[in-house]
Parts: sequence; C-alpha cells; structure tokens
Amino acid sequence: MLKKAVTRRQVKKNLPLGVRWRRDWQMVLLMVPGVVFLLVFFYLPVIGNLVAFQDFQPYLGIMHSEWNGLQNFVNLYDNPDFWDALRNTLILAAVQLLLFFPVPLALALIVDSLVSNRVRRWFQTIAYLPHFLSWVLVITLFQQSLGGAGFVNNLLRQAGLDPIPFMTNPDTFPLLVVTQLIWKDAGWAMIIFLAALTAVDVSLYEAAAADGAGRWRRLWHITLPSMRTVIVLLLILRIGDILSVGFEQFILQRDSVGPGAAEVLDTFTYYAGVVGGDWSSGAAAGLAKGVVGALLLWGANSLAHRLGEPGIFQRRS
Repeated sequence: MLKKAVTRRQVKKNLPLGVRWRRDWQMVLLMVPGVVFLLVFFYLPVIGNLVAFQDFQPYLGIMHSEWNGLQNFVNLYDNPDFWDALRNTLILAAVQLLLFFPVPLALALIVDSLVSNRVRRWFQTIAYLPHFLSWVLVITLFQQSLGGAGFVNNLLRQAGLDPIPFMTNPDTFPLLVVTQLIWKDAGWAMIIFLAALTAVDVSLYEAAAADGAGRWRRLWHITLPSMRTVIVLLLILRIGDILSVGFEQFILQRDSVGPGAAEVLDTFTYYAGVVGGDWSSGAAAGLAKGVVGALLLWGANSLAHRLGEPGIFQRRS
C-alpha cells in the first residue's frame, strides 16, 4: 500500500504543466488574492529596510538618498533611549511569557472539564468577546475601573482609604499590561489549546480511570503530554515574536506612566522615525528587532529539535 501511494504521488508530480493547470486552475485562481495580499503588504515593504543603511531624506527617496553603511546602527548603540526601550521590552516580554502564556492553557483545561455543553458555550463566548474590542476601548474600560477617578478608587475613598495609582504607577506597569492582555486575548488564545484537546484519545482517560488514576494524575500523565507538541510550537512562536510586545497598548499609556516605563522598541521606532523625523534610525531599530526575532525563532526551533519535538520547520531526511 505504501509503495502504491508513493507511486501515485510521483505520477501526479510528473504530470505536464498543462494537464495540472486544467485540473487545478480554479484552486490557483482562489489563491491569487492571498498571494497578492502577501506581496503588497508583507514582501514589498521589505525593500524599505534599505533606509536603515542610508541617510534617508523623504524628498529624495530611497533611490537618491546617500548611503552611510552601518552608521545608523552605531548611532543606536550610542543612544541611551534605545537601550532603555530595549530593557523595557525584554522585561515586559519576560513578564508576558511567564504570566500570560499559561493562562490560555489553563482556561482550555477548565472549559474541557465542564460537563454541561450549555455552560461551556457561555464560558467560551464570554472569554472570546474581549478579543474583538480595540485597545482604545480596553484602556478606557481599565481607566474607568482602576483610574484615579475610577470605580475601585472611589470605593476606597468612600471607605476612608487612600486611592491606589493602578494606572499611573511605573513600578507596577508590567503587571497592569499583563492583566490587560490576559483580559483581552487569553480567551482567544485558548482556541488552539481546545483544538489540541479534541485530539486526545478518550480511551486513554478510560484506561487510566480504570487503573485508579485521579483527575490530576490523568491531567499530568495524559493531557499535558498529548498537548506537548502544540505547547512547544506556540512557545517557539512566542519566543520568535518576543520583542513585539505591542504598540497601541503602550502608546496609549505612555504619557500616564512615563516613557521610562512604557517606552518599548515599537514606540521608540515610531517616535524616532515618524515623530522625530529620523527615518533611518527608526528603520535601523526595526530591522535590528526583526533580525534578533528571526535568530530567536531559529534558536528556539533548534532547541525543540534537540528535545525531540518537530518544531515549526525541520529538515527533510
């Protein structure tokens, strides 16, 4: 059977181009809009990275601006604001990775354990909804709840207690950011883990229960090992995107807590390049972030291979 399947794949691969076109032209046409979208919005903008190696002048354009090699990257190295933004980015990324990443997995396990389908549907719906709210609305809701004139501080004043600066304290800003992120996106991120749970063989639970294994032992020895590949895959993707902690969420709260706490690489690129007019430095910071992210992605994927996991991509034997 295996030889027959291999032979069929080889025959399909060796078909003339005209035959394959007549057979699959509808699928090719359906794929064209997606390919055009990727080219226009993802691949063509990569050309703009040339600005990072130029003394870019908008009125001259990329073709006529002077080249200055790696000078923009040297300027970043000497810029203390860049290092402050990088430090904040790494701190916030570490806090998000440690506190946010486990929450969708825990929510998926809770939803999967709910016996009533009706309760499960209501729980999923309530957990999904905040994802569709914009960051402007999310920050506004938190401001109305935890701000200086918000609901919680008004209750504290009525009780004769001093108000707590939840929204303006730079020291607790990372925890505030993670709380907002959990409220907004944990329910949406739960979907992938729920899909992975559906692939777990139910007979394994039945056999473990027959052997006397309780709920926690079944969770530890069956559920989590069955989801390990998905967990590692999502963890690799998160590590590769670790320097992109967000833009809207931070720029909306930058003035309330100060740049010292809320300035990250994305906002630094915006203020240096767009607001400050130093397009080359902004492009250099963005390119450096992309290169570091690609290296982290490759390193995390290689580590996953060493641990016996398939990862995102792997070599063909």
